[in-house]
Amino acid sequence: MKAKVDPEPEPKPEPKPSQFPPGPSPTKAFRERMLHSLPSYSGPYPVGFMEIELPVREPRAFSHIKRNDEYALKLDTVLFSVFYPCDGDEKPSGRKKRGGGGDSVSRVPWLPRPRGRTAKGYAKFFSVPHLPLTAYFALTTMFTKIPVYRNARLSGRWPTTAEGGSNFAQDGGGAEKDDGNDERDGKPKFPVIMFSHGLGGSRTICSAVCGELASFGFVVVAMEHRDGSGARTYVNKTTHAPDLDSQDLDRTAEQQPKRWRDKAPRRRQRSRKTKPHYMVDYIFPKDNAMDTDPHNDRGVDTELRAAQIEMRLAEIEEAFHALELINAGKGAEVLARNLRKEGNVGSSCNGLIGVDFKNDWTESLYLHRVTMMGHSFGGATTVQALRTERFTWISQGILLDPWAGATPEESPEEEKRIQKPILSVGSEAFMFWKENFDRIEKICREARAAGALCWMTTIRGSTHLSMTDFAVLYPNWMSLLMKTIVNSKRAIYLTVHSALEFLEITLPPQQTRFNEAWADEQLLNRTSSETKVLFDHQPTEKYVAARLKIPNEFALRLRLWCRRSKDPSLPRDPSGKPLRGLLNWGAGEEIWVHLSPDEADVERYMLQNRSVLPVLHRHQRAID
Repeated sequence: MKAKVDPEPEPKPEPKPSQFPPGPSPTKAFRERMLHSLPSYSGPYPVGFMEIELPVREPRAFSHIKRNDEYALKLDTVLFSVFYPCDGDEKPSGRKKRGGGGDSVSRVPWLPRPRGRTAKGYAKFFSVPHLPLTAYFALTTMFTKIPVYRNARLSGRWPTTAEGGSNFAQDGGGAEKDDGNDERDGKPKFPVIMFSHGLGGSRTICSAVCGELASFGFVVVAMEHRDGSGARTYVNKTTHAPDLDSQDLDRTAEQQPKRWRDKAPRRRQRSRKTKPHYMVDYIFPKDNAMDTDPHNDRGVDTELRAAQIEMRLAEIEEAFHALELINAGKGAEVLARNLRKEGNVGSSCNGLIGVDFKNDWTESLYLHRVTMMGHSFGGATTVQALRTERFTWISQGILLDPWAGATPEESPEEEKRIQKPILSVGSEAFMFWKENFDRIEKICREARAAGALCWMTTIRGSTHLSMTDFAVLYPNWMSLLMKTIVNSKRAIYLTVHSALEFLEITLPPQQTRFNEAWADEQLLNRTSSETKVLFDHQPTEKYVAARLKIPNEFALRLRLWCRRSKDPSLPRDPSGKPLRGLLNWGAGEEIWVHLSPDEADVERYMLQNRSVLPVLHRHQRAID
């Protein structure tokens, strides 16, 4: 008799790069080449950009918290930027350059306008003198531009290979349609991601991540929260806006408008003396300014943070309502109400000139399976959005190094717990913050208990800012001060492609028909049992969550400086430049997987959501 031999486990597909060339980017000016610049995106689409500020439907204040005898959390308008796939246009018609005439490319500054005053806001946030910081911004990133086309046309084509081929219109055509309107005259419809920034952030602070996702076929709405969590932002007011400081928060919603009407003459008299805008700086918790510090004995200011999250959710709802209007063919209403136009503070002179909402944007978006995504405090916002019943249009969430201490505790009511898929992508520096790590794991297990898919991962060698633009603009400072080990551009790439793999599983096939143009990195195609977490770079208690430890750092840096030979095994950016970090790990070693669903659960979920066909096709292509 022959002895029974256990079959060898089936080898997993090898990672494969995308066969689609990157879309074009705007030409960089000479001063951008000399100073710090943002990298071009690697997806097959060029990226368009527009910024919108709209009065909210119900202006109101949140919480009784006051600063200078005024309510600190006031919702007058909502401001957001939209990163989206476009066709690219170096000479768009109808647009003008600030301070000059004639048509030209309108470049988007990375530092929000007014740039000098925004730099002062960052100085206040970091508690440093503003003159040195403003001067440093002026010398480095004051003139840095985001590699996007302002107000470009929404793309009406499918991605094409280097040979000019494209088969996307047929891929997935046999799948059942989600909403009865899968395409618009053969043009693609695009899935939507709502992005929430962290403390000290803005609508452009994570433009590298947002732009990368847009270049792969997503419309990404990057919020600018006015809840006192950003370094500095400006709110444009309308002439008929109510005086929110006259509100009595103890009154009911029905009583409130009458109070405003009673005070209308006084408000009109006051408005003649006030500016048509106001400034919102970062709000430090009273008597607990550093409530984000892991060594803070007083804990998190739950009253302030809970009120900020509630206001953030209201802002996200307002931005989504604007998308509904645009998608329903009512873009003219958005255009008429937009406050980010010439003459208003923080605005480009181009406003929304050149945007054709009616012909380009009508019925162009999938608004029924939206993804919520956020970094740091934005991750806490994402958790609460997934728990909140009224966000029925959000179907999954992506947490980028979330600050879990700011999230409310799990509700005893089952319907208020997370029941939607989650991907958490953390940094190694935050992984060593045990209280935060345990809180994230508890959130993930909350979702798993409800039967939702959940992944919890860590990017090796990364720190908290590795998922923001600061990492790619100031990589040397990140390496020297925060001891970031991974290449900054590679960290962004791993973040984005982890998200793409997650969305390929959790979104229906109609919304992932661009997946042939995505690189197949197999970042999530592992179980937690295969991960061996190392603690070589765990910092001392003093620097927990802030930085990593690099053993033999001087010798390592010297060896890296001396050995600059081209290593063919190193990953590369779209231009072919190797992405070298202080340490380089091979495929399958760059990400640690702490929690992951069983393969059977993933297959069951894909079958239930009718998204199994595109994913199986991708895996078959990788094996072949």
